[in-house]
Amino acid sequence: MVDLSTQYLGMKLKNPVIAGSSGLTNSVKSIQDLEKSGAGAVVLKSIFEEEIAFEYEDILKEASEEGVNLDQFDYYDFHIKGEKLDKYTALIEESKKSVSIPVIASINCVYSHEWTSFAKQLQTAGADALELNMFFLPSEFDRTSEEKEKAYFQIIEKLQKEVSIPIALKISYYFSNLGPMIQKLSETGIAGLVLFNRFYSPDFDIDKMEVVSSNVFSAPSDLPISLRWIAIMAERVSCDLAASTGVHDGTALIKQILAGANAVQVASTLYKNGKGQIAEMLNTLEAWMDKKNFSSLSDFRGKMSQGKSSNPAAYERVQFMKYFGGKK
Repeated sequence: MVDLSTQYLGMKLKNPVIAGSSGLTNSVKSIQDLEKSGAGAVVLKSIFEEEIAFEYEDILKEASEEGVNLDQFDYYDFHIKGEKLDKYTALIEESKKSVSIPVIASINCVYSHEWTSFAKQLQTAGADALELNMFFLPSEFDRTSEEKEKAYFQIIEKLQKEVSIPIALKISYYFSNLGPMIQKLSETGIAGLVLFNRFYSPDFDIDKMEVVSSNVFSAPSDLPISLRWIAIMAERVSCDLAASTGVHDGTALIKQILAGANAVQVASTLYKNGKGQIAEMLNTLEAWMDKKNFSSLSDFRGKMSQGKSSNPAAYERVQFMKYFGGKK
């Protein structure tokens, strides 16, 4: 009998598969189903801070166009934000009553001072940890890369003064100096880093001449990006690492743990294959561990990280010299 348990964000999970933030983690019933399917933890669907702000701005614009006195809108500002947060805190409270696995709250962050008040309320509601999904688009020409990077540290510092629950940071790979940035973030006292978040991808409808969404779900071919960086950073960070994007089956799960991940987050594969895919992934992991005579994840976690590799240069290769060298 193998032990699939793992430590993540200071919590013991029964296994390393976490249901990532998505529409599948937006209701108590679905979260219960995910636990029954084998999930070791769930990250609730993110509360989008900009969604709250934009909704308020839309109401203000409409009222202004109709000649309404705007002095009254302090109430609406409070009411809109309060209603959104009440629904989210209720989801946390009801989920905690309904499942035994850790429930991780998620905030999709932009540049607002209100993150800390959000976090306080989520902690009070009973969230076991908090995941900040942070990404500042590189096309913001009025902010330098230094300003954007500084914002991460400012937000982390502010939150650590306000909450005592573990904080995980879900980031992108859009940094000018990714490795050192990951390392510096890990040294701030956060409990974990999630590599990497996934973004809305625009496409064009050439008949309607409209911008439409594309590649809504990740694909197995997306795995190498996070796999490379989990492997590179596994021996160089001061916090836990979770892998995200491209983890669609048990083989990918095994690879990420070999790279050094404490846990993996899945979402797209659950949409494509159903929640039962979690059990399939765990079965694959367990069978492989039996075959290799591993009794726990710690027996092989990080075994193929760059720090333990006999060929560390392979993780830093960027050209296809060998593969395409003989192609004509």
